[in-house]
Amino acid sequence: MIFALVLGLVGFLTEIRTFYSLKEMRESVEEEINQYKSLLDDYSQWLGTLLRNPESSKNQEWLKKAAELQKVLRTGGRRKGKKEEKKAGTSTEWVQFKDIMLCADDFGEAEILFEAVEELKNKIEKLEKIKNSINDLERYGLGKEVLYITYIHDGIPEKIVFRPKKGEAAEKFEFTAELSMVKQT
Repeated sequence: MIFALVLGLVGFLTEIRTFYSLKEMRESVEEEINQYKSLLDDYSQWLGTLLRNPESSKNQEWLKKAAELQKVLRTGGRRKGKKEEKKAGTSTEWVQFKDIMLCADDFGEAEILFEAVEELKNKIEKLEKIKNSINDLERYGLGKEVLYITYIHDGIPEKIVFRPKKGEAAEKFEFTAELSMVKQT
């Protein structure tokens, strides 16, 4: 079974974004959390389908590798050399091609799914903590006449600069136009 997921660049870039309220920032973080949770569910199902595949369940070495990789990723261990890679039970069929790793091993698909699932769990956890921090800021009652210029790295708000709103220039963009047409006879 092949899954194709498209998640826009939102959340996977570095940006500076201005929010007009903490509520707007919190809602943005909640939206990111929901996107990551949806992606996590899809990848988890894909991984589950792969692990329940009758072909892979017959191969005891493959199942052992999967269990060891899951353990390594959950403990936060990162593989370095080939010796450590073999110890961790990961695929040794990865080949460096310029700036990317390639694999034709049957286990490669499961390996990248495990890594993606763990990475998504980590991002969700970080975003939940950020959301709680924003909730606390809302409770402290920061002024409503403040702009929140936010540094977002890999989809995670990391730094906030407070700036007072100044008149109309700080308001959200609004376009007003009057149209008139000449009636031709």
